[in-house]
Amino acid sequence: MKHLFRALCLILALCFASLPITGAGQMAHAQQTIEGPDFAAWEDTATRVENAIENGDVSTAVLEDLRRELTKWREQFTNALGANSTTIKTVQDQLAALGPAPENDTEASDIAAQRDELNRRLSRLQAPVRTAELARSRADGLIAGIDEIIRNRQTAELLRLGPSPVNPLHWPEGLLVLYQLADSVQREVLDDWETPVGRTVFNDNLPVVLAWLLLGLVLLARGRRWSNRLMRSITKEEVSAGRWMVTFLISLGEWLLPYAGICALAEALSATALFGPRGTLILDTVQPAAFIFFLARWLALQIFPRHEKRAPLLNLDSRCRYSGRLYGALMGLVIAAFYFLHTIAEQSKWSEPATNVVLFPVLVLAGLLLFNLAKLLLMHSRAARDDSDDEETFRDRLARLLARTLMLLAVLAPILAAVGYLKAAQAIMLPTLLSLMLLAVLLVLQRVVTEVYVMLSGNREGAYDALIPVLAGFALVILSLPLFALIWGARPAQLSEIWVRFTEGVTVGGTQISPSIFMTLAVVFVLGYLLTRLVQGALKTTVLPKTRLDPGGRNAIVSGVGYVGIFLAALIAITSAGIDLSSLAIVAGALSVGIGFGLQNVVSNFVAGIILLIERPISEGDWIEVGGKHGYVRGISVRSTRIETFDRTDVIVPNADFVSGTVTNYTRGNTVGRVIVPVGVAYSSDTREVETILREIAEEHPMVLANPAPNVVFTSIGTSTYDFEIRAILRDVNWVMSVKSDMNHEIVKRFGAANIEMAFPQQDIWIRNPEALSGKPTPAQEVPPSDATSPPPSQSPLKTVADYDGDGDGDGEGADGDGDGR
Repeated sequence: MKHLFRALCLILALCFASLPITGAGQMAHAQQTIEGPDFAAWEDTATRVENAIENGDVSTAVLEDLRRELTKWREQFTNALGANSTTIKTVQDQLAALGPAPENDTEASDIAAQRDELNRRLSRLQAPVRTAELARSRADGLIAGIDEIIRNRQTAELLRLGPSPVNPLHWPEGLLVLYQLADSVQREVLDDWETPVGRTVFNDNLPVVLAWLLLGLVLLARGRRWSNRLMRSITKEEVSAGRWMVTFLISLGEWLLPYAGICALAEALSATALFGPRGTLILDTVQPAAFIFFLARWLALQIFPRHEKRAPLLNLDSRCRYSGRLYGALMGLVIAAFYFLHTIAEQSKWSEPATNVVLFPVLVLAGLLLFNLAKLLLMHSRAARDDSDDEETFRDRLARLLARTLMLLAVLAPILAAVGYLKAAQAIMLPTLLSLMLLAVLLVLQRVVTEVYVMLSGNREGAYDALIPVLAGFALVILSLPLFALIWGARPAQLSEIWVRFTEGVTVGGTQISPSIFMTLAVVFVLGYLLTRLVQGALKTTVLPKTRLDPGGRNAIVSGVGYVGIFLAALIAITSAGIDLSSLAIVAGALSVGIGFGLQNVVSNFVAGIILLIERPISEGDWIEVGGKHGYVRGISVRSTRIETFDRTDVIVPNADFVSGTVTNYTRGNTVGRVIVPVGVAYSSDTREVETILREIAEEHPMVLANPAPNVVFTSIGTSTYDFEIRAILRDVNWVMSVKSDMNHEIVKRFGAANIEMAFPQQDIWIRNPEALSGKPTPAQEVPPSDATSPPPSQSPLKTVADYDGDGDGDGEGADGDGDGR
């Protein structure tokens, strides 16, 4: 299980040493000289590997060494595939220039001789490439065979039933190896002390030993306290992003200072020269174990903080956070103990029963701690769900699922170990604990990224949902995937193989698609896009304003340059990436058929947009009417046009509607337009005076043009009014409503001064029985004296044309709906 702990060390190695190592690797690679492969040596290596695979009794370590050797050979063959590429391309172009050979032997002798010479030369140039390609294919097959053997061995090891650690017969052997370890260290120290040379060396190194010992004890005893005191002095009521970053950097002292103390103590003990091989092994193993323990304790302090001014990472109270800090520190101690015991067992060649007995209590304790941590995570999920008014989020569901999975693994691993499947239990428990540590590292790094974003942008409220922190968190998760793979048993050689396959890419239609091609494509296209936007900005702000083009024409030119520039950028990017478009001709043909049937509306709108930019029947800023909607054109894009209505709403109209439909453009070419103001006056008004007043009102308005002069029209004699209209041409039709309002105000003022009565609807009422108003009954309404039930004449109802029901005297006048209005 060594690779599990190597993966943990790799997490920090990538954080602190990636740049120097990368730079050194690049310099070393740059200093190498590319030479052709030695195929004779390769044949010997391939034969040796094939024999090892066929025998099947070679150890896994030897197979790993052979695989690394094969990987180096494959890299040489890959480099050889590009040999003579320029010359081969030149010869192929020359053959293409000659064209295909005619079917009949009618080709000129000099051209035929030249063709044969080019073909022979091409064969000589391609021979090393083909040999390298065959060798590379053979290397791939051998590497795949070694990987399969190692994978089968790992599977068999996990499923192998070993000695049960709960069997009392194995307990004495487990206790014996621990006693022998302590006894061997004690005997090494005593033997060295009893020799004069050992005491002399100890006395000579005593000042150094005391200095390292004092430093180690001080760092262990006071290191965390110094960090806490410094953090409390910086932390205030309201912690800014900058203060939080400083506090976070200081908190690293809680991890690094005690670890430095352990290293100083180990150095002090090593300087005594009293330790032999066993003692040296323990000292060398204690330091990585202490590193793991202090790292886990520091992560527990970050995930379950003592005092958090802002919302903690987990929604837990102070008591639960204290339990989380305790469990996290104990979990680090368990991992460190497992690493220490496992390394000592391997180096000391302990027997399998003894190893199982020693490691079983550590696994049981790890299961208990993991179960308790899972309960805290489940409590966080429930608290987040109770505090949220909305439905449960995906993050809360994921936390609950993770908690239940951890509980299951915490119970399953000790049971497997008790039965005898200790390797399987280790493969479950240790990767789970290390994965939790890596998840904690990711959460802390995400918090750091968020605080850096807040420090740079000043946006605290939307920082957790901002795009940059989210993308940064996604990138951290992607970069951590190889580390998770290493933790869960993936070999570095497997990850290297995946990376090789990823960088090589795939072949689609005879074209090789790889990440380098995508990178080239993206970089060239982005540069072309930025250049296009730069040219558009220069045209829009510098060049075109100095011409006599109208704003619509300038916008059309800028949009056209944008379309052409983006198209050229895409074409140049594809060509620069080496993608052969001819190989995609069939796909493009099928795509065009699909566009013709499924995307014809989109294509028609796109073509209509091009037509609008060329013909320019409408331009940005025009007042138009389309589909019963009035508004100003605010933008013409590829598919649609955006119109802003007078009530400040946007209407998105497909471009095809402008080309195939009817559009009214009120401001095309100029803003001159006509206003019509209707006016109605009473019958008693002098029509000539009204006409004179209306003409004066129109002529006096500043927005009305003098040429052509405004006109007043006596349009009709209505049922209640004499109807007039002011018809005037405005210099800017966009002000038509304001002009109409001003004229109406002036009309009311001038008519009132001239005593001209404004018209209003009038109706004449004809009463069919006017004698009813005097209270005298008509002969038809007189009642005989003997009829006592008839109402008195004073209570007879009035009958008008408006409410007459047609039952009067039967003559039907006024009830026949002749519509004369009287």
